[in-house]
Amino acid sequence: MRRFQAEDTEAWNAFVDGSGNGTFLHDRRFMEYHSDRFDDYSMIIEAGDKICAVLPANRVKDTLYSHGGLTYGGLLFGESMSAELMVETVSALVNTLRADGFKHLHYKSIPHIFHQYPAEQDIYALVQHGARMVRCDLSSAIAIGRSPKFSKSKRQGVTRARKAGLQVEESTDFGAFWHILSERLIEAHSAAPTHSLEEIEQLHGHFPDQIRLFVALDGEHIKGGVVVFDCGPVVHVQYMATTEDGRRDAALDLITSHLLETVCSDKSWFNFGISTTDGGRILNSGLARQKEMFGARSVVFYQYELEIS
Repeated sequence: MRRFQAEDTEAWNAFVDGSGNGTFLHDRRFMEYHSDRFDDYSMIIEAGDKICAVLPANRVKDTLYSHGGLTYGGLLFGESMSAELMVETVSALVNTLRADGFKHLHYKSIPHIFHQYPAEQDIYALVQHGARMVRCDLSSAIAIGRSPKFSKSKRQGVTRARKAGLQVEESTDFGAFWHILSERLIEAHSAAPTHSLEEIEQLHGHFPDQIRLFVALDGEHIKGGVVVFDCGPVVHVQYMATTEDGRRDAALDLITSHLLETVCSDKSWFNFGISTTDGGRILNSGLARQKEMFGARSVVFYQYELEIS
């Protein structure tokens, strides 16, 4: 077990790409966009001369976070990782962190919908070593082809958008959409997007097939847009926003319907993201209800903490 070094980048990315629970968010090109904000302490676990797991992580004093800059982190591994080997891997990780002076491990587990196949042996191994769940966020996801249908009001919204003449197209004009998104976030939450325009354009340059923007157009005017991240079995909604006219004409209902019928046709899940704040303690019921009206139902995002004594 050793720390990640820059010369490991190609091998790291290849391993993540072939893993059973990693997504492009764990690719070093994605992680590096905010590397100046985090003290990287990612780990590589090897069996013989082959990588058997990697851990995206950063250090904050005596706590290792996996990962502070990612929605989910945790150990990434492939089909060769048995339950027994995972228990041994976590034991070795704990011993290494203890020797390196860490007192705590904060672990953001990867929700099951992002797994290519069942891959939760890391949770068992952590709990066996004394980890406890310290945070639970609630997300909402549509099981493609298996979830409840759109509510009556959402179906009416799609019809209203079509009658208004809106058309959905894929776009690369992130600048125009970021203007709409930023205005809405300031009005609603006095906040800014997680990614700046420069950052999202940089990331889109690295991952043009994974980071995609879809807009509802009235002629040449954008009335609303959705940025999605293609995470293997999951299409994840990263940003949604409309103009006032777009909200009246149900632009987001139309875009969501379009995505489910086209982009998501060969996917398993369409994830809207979390509806919780204050460390998962407060549920935004109205937001969750809106997602449920599209047929989405609850998926939890767990975080664990392990004391290293």
